[in-house]
Amino acid sequence: MTDRPNYITPAGYAALRAEYDRLFATERPALVETISWAAGNGDRSENGDYIYGRKRLREIDRRLGWLSRRMKAAKVVDPAAQADRTRVWFGCTVTIADEDDQQRVLTLVGDDEADAGKGRVGWYSPIARALRGAGIGDLRRVTLPAGEKEYEIIGITYSID
Repeated sequence: MTDRPNYITPAGYAALRAEYDRLFATERPALVETISWAAGNGDRSENGDYIYGRKRLREIDRRLGWLSRRMKAAKVVDPAAQADRTRVWFGCTVTIADEDDQQRVLTLVGDDEADAGKGRVGWYSPIARALRGAGIGDLRRVTLPAGEKEYEIIGITYSID
């Protein structure tokens, strides 16, 4: 992992915590019980329940470790508590327009909760880095895989759904 902070919204942290709790309290114990039952059936070399169960248990343990590290490193930032609401900062929803007047609405969230299809971009993504600190009417140039594009900031709000 890098030294940069793992910013996350309260809703994003709650989602990580819910997944951790579900895996640890529900799925893992049920799987351990299945593996124990399968191990008692004799030959383990051709026992599908045992082999698959052990593989799935390793996957769950790996995911639990990852979730634990991400939650430990998380810095929860509530967008509603943002002091300067006139600029683009973490947790804001920003409306931008390109040179062709094509508008996009983006919400700047933590990298763990980013979903480009829903307009939620990670705080360390190129477009989020370019928009940081901008105010309404500012122009920002972003280098994207398709080339450089210039965006104008049209609107800024600080309400996360």
